[in-house]
Amino acid sequence: MSVSSDDKFTPRSPHPRTQAVHHGTRRSQYGEMAEAIFLTQGFVYPDAAAAEARFQGTGPDEFIYARYGNPTSRMFEDRIAALEGTEDAFATASGMAAVNGAMFAMCKPGDHVVAARALFGSCLYVLDLLVRFGVKVSYVDGTDLDQWAAAITPGTRAVFFESVSNPTLEVIDIRAVADLAHAAGATVVVDNVFATPVFSRAVEQGADVVVYSATKHIDGGGRALAGVICGTRQFVREVAEPYLKHTGGAISPFHSWIMLNGLQTMDLRVRAQAEAAAGIAAALHGHPALSRVIYPGLADHPQHDLAMRQMGSGGTMIAMELAGGKEAAFAALDRLRIIAISNNLGDAKSIVTHPATTTHSRLTDEDKARLGITPGLLRLSVGLEDARDLTADLMDALQG
Repeated sequence: MSVSSDDKFTPRSPHPRTQAVHHGTRRSQYGEMAEAIFLTQGFVYPDAAAAEARFQGTGPDEFIYARYGNPTSRMFEDRIAALEGTEDAFATASGMAAVNGAMFAMCKPGDHVVAARALFGSCLYVLDLLVRFGVKVSYVDGTDLDQWAAAITPGTRAVFFESVSNPTLEVIDIRAVADLAHAAGATVVVDNVFATPVFSRAVEQGADVVVYSATKHIDGGGRALAGVICGTRQFVREVAEPYLKHTGGAISPFHSWIMLNGLQTMDLRVRAQAEAAAGIAAALHGHPALSRVIYPGLADHPQHDLAMRQMGSGGTMIAMELAGGKEAAFAALDRLRIIAISNNLGDAKSIVTHPATTTHSRLTDEDKARLGITPGLLRLSVGLEDARDLTADLMDALQG
């Protein structure tokens, strides 16, 4: 079976929705309409010389072994790179494999990394591992540019932050931090999960490397784990790929196929979810049971203007703090009838999480307090249900 990129169905369109449906399509000689799943661990060579050439990188086809690359995975990589505006991408087994791969592939003992302290718990664990292997990591308040300027030095190898932090929805000024980092020769790595590829312009704003947990909005249906690293061809193929293919972090072809299908509807889904989130946040704002509602689309969000410039949307995520603390938060969770208690996000189904006891439970009480992860804080991922039903579900839960 021959597989090749189909130029006819790889349009040079500037419109992301068209790219998300067609870009990077590879078809076999059978001309299948849907993207094919190549469930194979290896590839057959016509002769010994062809095998030698392929391992030396001089053969006509790049595929050697599923851990190194696969036609289905390459379609996903090409498509997400086109959407993100990068030269290349490498798909991974999970979002954390992408974070781990991006950071460990570039850092060595003695290097220095500056990171925003408001990060997903597993991201903090990866940075702790870097420290264990001899990398110095400095943490800053990601919204304070003076702290970034003071922490970044000529010896800084990379800066790492979530463009919108998990779970308190701080918005980091990508352009400003990137300018500081680039002046010192550092690589800018942005975890862009909450911003999504729909609202992201991270590369345009100065990011060098963008990582996603594709498990979230890219899949959009809670079906599979996946991640992706987007960046220059040099970084992706010469820095990240060798590390990932030898340590086993590559995505499975089946999961790549799921992500390809998710990309086709992602723009429609995410825009609908963000529209619903904006309405729900406005309805919750000022509720007597809540001490605060955090949503970048609300005018009282500390980085509201930045969020609108950087993303053009408040996104699909809302955080809310119940005045009654953990007891009130748990009681409200238990009264929900539509919104599910889970720890994923970006799903078609709305999901609510209590970060202090789940995703960020390994943090000390002092660190939680510093990050605003209070006992009463809930993180809501708005799905595709009718916003009126979700608002009513929340109001009933808060009413008691």
